[in-house]
Amino acid sequence: MLKQQYELVLFSRETILDYIKTISHEDFICDNSAFGKGSIRNLLVHICDTYSSWIAERALGLPLTYPAFDNYSTLNDCIEYFNRVNLFIDQFLNQFEGNHQKEIQIVRNGTTTKISVLQLFTHVITHEFHHKGQIMSLSRILGYTPVDADIIR
Repeated sequence: MLKQQYELVLFSRETILDYIKTISHEDFICDNSAFGKGSIRNLLVHICDTYSSWIAERALGLPLTYPAFDNYSTLNDCIEYFNRVNLFIDQFLNQFEGNHQKEIQIVRNGTTTKISVLQLFTHVITHEFHHKGQIMSLSRILGYTPVDADIIR
């Protein structure tokens, strides 16, 4: 079931990434202090960093480094990062297939806590959708007309 749900996330993500291809590079990297991460590029990288941190590093125990936002200079760089995230998600979903209520230990802010696979998966995908909304709002501020990237259209 979670694999099917992630396919829906990918469907929405593809729509947004295609839309972002219509945005100029200058606007793609333009910082706006009204948004926590500043630019469309930074929001995309933050989405990927969050998947990587929670899924790859915490749940799967993979050692990772997190390059600065500026290391992702183009949308294609961000798409490559999303492709790596997809591999982490595939590994995570395969490892816990059919065992979504299993509790796993996660270290957060120096404290170990137990959360279910379902909770963790829900956390990262809802985080992505939250920031997709910010991307759409930021693009509107920059003069673009956002597309419908809802799962149900």
